[in-house]
Amino acid sequence: MNKKQQKLLNESLAILQALDFPNAQQNERSALTLLALLNLMPPKTWKDAETPIIGIRAILDFCRSIYGKPYAENTRESFRRQTMHQFVAAGLVVENPDNPKRPINSPKWCYQIEPDALRLLRDHFKAKTWKSELAGYLSGRAGLASKYAMVREMHLVPVTITEGTSIQLSAGKHNQLIKDIIEKFAPRFAPGGIVMYVGDTSQKWVYFDETGLAALGVKINMHGKMPDVVIHYPTKNWILLIEAVTSHGPVNPKRREELAQLFTASTAGAVYVTAFPTRADMTRYLTDISWETEVWIAEAPTHLIHFNGERFLGPYE
Repeated sequence: MNKKQQKLLNESLAILQALDFPNAQQNERSALTLLALLNLMPPKTWKDAETPIIGIRAILDFCRSIYGKPYAENTRESFRRQTMHQFVAAGLVVENPDNPKRPINSPKWCYQIEPDALRLLRDHFKAKTWKSELAGYLSGRAGLASKYAMVREMHLVPVTITEGTSIQLSAGKHNQLIKDIIEKFAPRFAPGGIVMYVGDTSQKWVYFDETGLAALGVKINMHGKMPDVVIHYPTKNWILLIEAVTSHGPVNPKRREELAQLFTASTAGAVYVTAFPTRADMTRYLTDISWETEVWIAEAPTHLIHFNGERFLGPYE
């Protein structure tokens, strides 16, 4: 790294300190991330700051090709969780300005410097107005972060668990299917059922009735690979273990055995269910679905497909 590059890096670190970021974000990784968000490199100065829409992969490329810092591929989560999350929470950065409804697991997830932050850094850093403008920016930063948090919340998928209780799932096809499982599948095939667990693509343990599962003899290891939805059906004393499939696989024989082991102590009988949005989605995985499991399709919510045959052999009335 040459002197001009080092100078910009040091200035970026000074800005993060001035913006009152915690020590965990006052480091080279976060300083380089800020430079990438502004597309700043010699011979540019802060007055040349830009507003590219950029993802984590592009930030790593910027660090390597512009500043000679070849971060390993396995550091992507460090950039995401230990720098970007805090930048977003502080209102310094906006997520997915081109598409706020983008699913959390989308490879197109991206970031952009927030307009007020851009004006502060581009128009006032190293100028006589810096201290006064910085003070004004900091005084309104909490409100700014709240504003963008509200924007993100507008695109969450609300799901009712029990009367008076609801959770918020992040947007996306997978979580829409989870919503359908709770609101369309459960009332039809487990009426009076009690939701024990719901996973979210951005927060796996978004709803967890630990006490309810313990009453059924189930003690869950937090590192265990839970199904997407767990519902207790008291009338039959069944526990429904449901996988929502939009991109990952169904309850195949291996996954069925994993779930059987995870819920081996359950006093309620385990029922294994794979849920798909459409029949077309199901056909992609048809050969993988385990025998002695059920399949439910959201576009035809009143029907189940039973992968066994012998149990239900006979004419329909």
